[in-house]
Formats: sequence, C-alpha cells, structure tokens
Amino acid sequence: MTMKHLLRFFVSTILLASGITLTAAQDSTLSAACSSSKASISTGQTEHTLDYDGLRRAYLLYIPASYDPTQPAPLVLSLHGFSSNPLQQVSISAWNPVADTHGFPVVYPQGTGLPLRWNSGQSFFEGRRGTDDVGFINALLDHLTETLCIDTTRIYVSGLSNGGGMSHGLACELADRVAAIGGVAGAYSTRECEPSRPVPVIAFHGTADNIVPYGGSEGGNMTLPSVEIWAAEWAARNGCADSPQPLERVGAVSGVAYEDCDENASVVFYTVEEGGHTWPGGGLLPAFIVGETNQDVNASEIMWDFFMAHPLVEE
Repeated sequence: MTMKHLLRFFVSTILLASGITLTAAQDSTLSAACSSSKASISTGQTEHTLDYDGLRRAYLLYIPASYDPTQPAPLVLSLHGFSSNPLQQVSISAWNPVADTHGFPVVYPQGTGLPLRWNSGQSFFEGRRGTDDVGFINALLDHLTETLCIDTTRIYVSGLSNGGGMSHGLACELADRVAAIGGVAGAYSTRECEPSRPVPVIAFHGTADNIVPYGGSEGGNMTLPSVEIWAAEWAARNGCADSPQPLERVGAVSGVAYEDCDENASVVFYTVEEGGHTWPGGGLLPAFIVGETNQDVNASEIMWDFFMAHPLVEE
C-alpha cells in the first residue's frame, strides 16, 4: 500500500469509526429506483446552460460510464477559482477519475464577470452586477435533481481559491441541501455565517500559497482569515471538541481532525508544507505563478472518503 493510499485508509477509518448509520428514510432513498425518463442521460463530459435571474449561466456536466441512471447517486459540484473556468477546473481538481471509480456525476458550474469569478462574500470577487450565485447554485441543484438520478442526502460542494470561498458561502446559506463541503487554497469570507445546521468541512492549504496566504491577509478590497483560525471557527460552529486530533503525516502533508461534533459534523484541515495555490494530487500548474503542486496525496480522493462519511441527515 502506497503512502497516498495509507492516508486515505487512515482518514476513512477515523470517519467511519464514528458509528455513522443511515436513517430508515435515507435507506429508502438509496434503494429507490428512478424513473425511466432519467435513464437517457449521455455519458462523458457535456456543456450546458441554465437561465437564472436574467442571465444564461453555463456549466459542464461529467457522467461516468459507471453511473447507474436507475439508482440514486451522490453529486459533487466543483467550483473554479478567480479568473479560471470549468474546463480548467476539470483538469486542476481531477474529480473525473474519482467519479469513474465510484459512479457519480460531477458538475463544474461557471461564475460570472470578466474575469470569471464567484460572488462569495468578498467585494473583490463580486461578479457581474452583484450576481446571486447562491440562488444560481440552488436553482442548478433543482434542475440536476430533476434530470438526474441523485441521492439528495449526498450533495457535496468543493472548490479552489475563490471557488473554495464560494463553497464556504454555500455551507453558510444552503446547509439544508449541501451535505458537506471541501475547500482547497480557499479565499474564505469573513462575513457572518449562521448555517441552519452543522456542516462537515474538509480543507487543504499550502504554507507557500502566495495568492491566498496561509496566515490570512488584511487591507485593500480583500480581507482573508488565517486558514487555521477559519477551520477552528468551523469546528466551534459545529460544536466540536476544542482540541483537534493529529492525523498521520504523509510526505509534506499533515492534518488535524476536530471530532465529537454536533450531528457528526466533523472538521478536517490539512496543511501542505511548501504547497502553493494548487490542488494536491491534481493537475499541474505553472509553478512560477502558483507554486508547487503537491503529489503526496490526492485531495479529491480524500474529500470523497470524507463526503461519503457525511450524508445529510434529513429530519
């Protein structure tokens, strides 16, 4: 077993050991077959649009060949960073190979403005005319759950940089739909966050990130929190134990897990020593611009294990 797979096994063991079980309602949802009208979805990566709030919004949809259109599947949204786009996010995040293995759809929505960005709560990132991106994502989820066979207790959002900040915003405002979130090199907002329930969170951040500093930043149009403090605040918000438990180090990647949280909403935070503004285990980017891309772990694979341990518990 490689060190990369050892970390996945270690984290999965911790999460699953917490005694997660499905309610009868969830078990019924998982076993229910979808209507035949949802069985005609083409596999592969396709481009789509959705009209919302007077704008035609774009997104990429990836349906792996392993997807069973008759059985409810998890759904993962992957949000691109500032000045990036969905196609780049496909390469950067490497979510599609994880989807191939586990048979779930991945959606890559597109922000607005020039350059493209998400209105994640920072004035610097405000998209075209103050676009309601929370409303757009909510409408997109409505559309996807109508057209695909989706397990609505397993909808997850992940993102890079500004997309990570948007994931944070969605956890704050769409906690009734988003089961858990993941962030990489996230430009997280310092705005008020009062989710309707505790939301499980997993995040990765490099210590050599020169775009979204690990220790935070102040001044100008963008004030960003220290990512360690941000993670600790989520743990406090979720009612977790004060002292996080260390995770086994793999190469340059160390981590902590906040446990004993309300509604099993654990918070896991990974520090990537000398890591840049990049997605660990993902597509390589020019190091002279964004820094080094760590390959000791695969962030998407680790997120997937975390997500599967944290379904939305419907009341």
